[in-house]
Amino acid sequence: MPYADALALQRALVEERKADRVGDLLLLVEHPPVLTLGVRGDGGRSHILASAEALAARGIDVFETGRGGDITYHGPGQVVGYPIISLKPDRCDVHRYVRDLEEVLIRTASDYGIAAGRIAGLTGVWAGRDKLAAIGVRIARWVTSHGFALNVTTDLSHFDLIVPCGIADHGITSLERLTGRHRLDRTGVEDQIVRHFSEVFDRVPAFACDTAVVTR
Repeated sequence: MPYADALALQRALVEERKADRVGDLLLLVEHPPVLTLGVRGDGGRSHILASAEALAARGIDVFETGRGGDITYHGPGQVVGYPIISLKPDRCDVHRYVRDLEEVLIRTASDYGIAAGRIAGLTGVWAGRDKLAAIGVRIARWVTSHGFALNVTTDLSHFDLIVPCGIADHGITSLERLTGRHRLDRTGVEDQIVRHFSEVFDRVPAFACDTAVVTR
C-alpha cells in the first residue's frame, strides 16, 4: 500500500474510532520504499544522507507523518503495523503503550528463536546493538495511530540512505539476517504479531483480511 494511502486511511479511521463508529483495529501493511519523518526537531531531514536527486532516481518518496520519533525507512519485506485503538479507560499511559508494542515484537522475535529486547533510553526492539523493529506513535484523545515496523526480509541497504531514527552508533537487522532463513513467510509473521498483540492488549480478533485485523 502506498504510504500516502495508508496515512489517509489511518486518519479517517482514527476519526471513526474517536466517534465509536468502529472498534479497535490493527492494520498490517507493506509499503513501497519511502522515508518517513517524525515531529521531533526537523523531523529527521538532517539525517537524510542521500540527495533529493538520488532518492528520486530510486523512486523513494519522503513524507511528513505527524508521529513521534525521527526519520525511518519503510519498504518491501517489512511488516508495518498501525494500531488504531482506544487506550481508555485503563491504559492511558504513553510509555506503557510503547513498551507494550515492544513486548508484542519481542515475543514475535522469540517465536523465531531470536532473543530480542530493549536498550535503556532508546525506543524499539533490538537484537544486540542492532535494531530489529522501529516504533513511532501518535496518540490523540487516547486513540492511537502510526505504530511499528518489523524488518522481516527487508533490503537493509536502504537504511544506508539515512541515519535511522537519528541513531548513528547502532546497526539495523532483520528476521532474515538473524535466522539465516531466506524467504520467510510474511503471513506467518503477521499471524504471530496478531496473536501476541491480542495477548498483550487483551483483545480478541474478530476477523482478518489482507490489510487489517479488527479486534473487539
